[in-house]
Amino acid sequence: MFPLNLPRIFPTVFCDSDQSPPAPASRAAAAINTVKSAMAVPESELKRWRRTFDANAQTVVGDQKYLNSEQFVNAIAPKGDLSKIGRAQFGTLFRVADTNKRGLVSWEDFVVFETILKRPDADYWIAFQYFDVDESGTISYDEFKNVFNANVGPDAIPFDFDCDWVKLYLGKKNGAHVLGYNEFTQLMKGLQGERLRQAFKYLDKDQDGYIRPEQFKKIILDIAGHKLSDAVIERLPTLTTLSPGGRISYSEVVAFYNVIREMDMVERIIKEATAKSKDGRIDQSDFLNHCVSSTRYSLFTPMEASIIFHFAGRGNPTQRLALPDFAQLLDPRWKAPSEQVETAAPAPSVKSFFHEFAHSAYNFGLGGIAGGFGATIVYPIDLGEYRTNYVKQSLCRMQNQRSTVVGQLLYKNSMDCVRKVFRNEGFLGFYRGLGPQLIGVAPEKAIKLTVNDFIRKRAMDPETGRITLGWELIAGGSAGGCQVIFTNPLEIVKIRLQVQGEAAKLEGAVPKGAVHIIRQLGLLGLYKGATACLLRDIPFSAIYFPAYSHLKKDIFNEGYNGKQLSFLETLASAAIAGMPAAYLTTPADVVKTRLQVEARTGQTNYKGLTDAFVKIYREEGFKAFFKGGPARIIRSSPQFGFTLVAYEYLHKVRAIYPFNGTSREVETRLTSQPEDMAQVRARNALRILLDVHGDFGRRSG
Repeated sequence: MFPLNLPRIFPTVFCDSDQSPPAPASRAAAAINTVKSAMAVPESELKRWRRTFDANAQTVVGDQKYLNSEQFVNAIAPKGDLSKIGRAQFGTLFRVADTNKRGLVSWEDFVVFETILKRPDADYWIAFQYFDVDESGTISYDEFKNVFNANVGPDAIPFDFDCDWVKLYLGKKNGAHVLGYNEFTQLMKGLQGERLRQAFKYLDKDQDGYIRPEQFKKIILDIAGHKLSDAVIERLPTLTTLSPGGRISYSEVVAFYNVIREMDMVERIIKEATAKSKDGRIDQSDFLNHCVSSTRYSLFTPMEASIIFHFAGRGNPTQRLALPDFAQLLDPRWKAPSEQVETAAPAPSVKSFFHEFAHSAYNFGLGGIAGGFGATIVYPIDLGEYRTNYVKQSLCRMQNQRSTVVGQLLYKNSMDCVRKVFRNEGFLGFYRGLGPQLIGVAPEKAIKLTVNDFIRKRAMDPETGRITLGWELIAGGSAGGCQVIFTNPLEIVKIRLQVQGEAAKLEGAVPKGAVHIIRQLGLLGLYKGATACLLRDIPFSAIYFPAYSHLKKDIFNEGYNGKQLSFLETLASAAIAGMPAAYLTTPADVVKTRLQVEARTGQTNYKGLTDAFVKIYREEGFKAFFKGGPARIIRSSPQFGFTLVAYEYLHKVRAIYPFNGTSREVETRLTSQPEDMAQVRARNALRILLDVHGDFGRRSG
């Protein structure tokens, strides 16, 4: 192909540019933007560095731009860093970049620093340059000691530089002890272990091999505090509970340090083991077994596995844990969901109450919209196949037919009922009671979804955001009980409208409207059969909501590695959960229907719930309690499926919520996106320096 010098139609666009394009004014503009994005070419390395430098360099000396310490940090620090490193500590690297020691970084200095970050050993290289104060290419004994002491401060546990361990690493040059680059890298890798040994020996005044819990916490904060979350740091003294005596042995301290040092391998084994586990959870045996099978040598001892599960299980090392339970151990920036809510904006109790009320009202509104959507979808959706909306009408009639009344056994099954209703009453017969249902279904579903969410939110563990099965059942059952306020009047009016069409054919009665039925029943009459309604709705919701939650998390793996369920997966979870809930509560629905329907001539009258159960069983047998069971599944499953899908997706539209919503999901390193390699290496270099002391860089300014 020969080059073509075409006129520039579009401005140059870089694929990694942080600038967002303006909103398209039309479909044509949107199409043009799409083409531009597809045609965008990667920006060259120097241009990208130049753009970053120019965007942050605000200091001008003469006619040259420079980066001061703060501007340098803005240029190199990762955005949304998931490590426990303050942005200010990245200023430590400014000393390495400022090769001319003038307190400013020029464009040439910035290019050199970015080039260093391309090295595969950039982290150790930068650390070496930081200690190499005289830029001789070697680090003398005095240089190493002076830089070390300048950054740890006088309150740190003292370190003996004349120990044999340090002397083993130091060679000699012109009679002075020095460290070359390769020797320095190995020294830094083993420095934490030596500091740990010396710190334990220093604090173990009795020389009995034990220290107190607060002393153990002091050691870990000095050498590895930046690698642990606040939750783990606060629980460090609880390591003493692993063995009797109330103190911590040297072996336990070393085991904890080994866990920290091999945290990447810990994460890998946990992720692989939980992925292979049938229930997505593992215990200590599963962890050790997978470690043996996936590595050449067993990297972790039983004591180290106990420590991992002790801190992940918050003091209960014997339980089976899922991947999110390990987040507080694996991710230094982990915070409990309740803490994330509190740090958003502390507000007075009145404002907090208003927020809670507004949030509940918001959920109520979304529940009503979702309920109406679900009801609309399952009403006539496929007339040619006689599906959900037809069966909904046949369900009531099947459950109300009395096999003991001569000539009244009208329907053999659901399809037979559909055919006869259509033949006797026409197409409109399937829509009797639709009006009251649409009016009542919105508050019914709204109160069910709102109450379930309200109770689940308060029953969740404040640290893990998880809820026990018992509280799931209570939340669902309470939601089902509250919905009866709307369900019972709706059901009794709907049922009487549905059955009176058949009565009109058989007895010549004139069908009455909903208003007539309401006046005839009165306020108390609208709650006839409420006990049976409670008997149906409480277990239905108690089964449905936990099943829905566990299907999403345990079957479709929602949240695993940040996974978000697709539309079909969410729909399948909601629809499948409705199947056992609908069928198992059919007996209560049959009794409720019999109690709410006005008995015709020759039909059995029921005095109450118990009387209905006894008479139905005596006259029609046990199978009568499950009349219309399959029809209930066909109706309830898709209706609740589409309702929950609508409810879930409406919650994702945060723009329609005027208040500050908060998510209970825990952001961890397990779900983080790939980062720029230069920024990763800059952070790793800082981590190596922080291994010397957690306050490294803060004290030396």
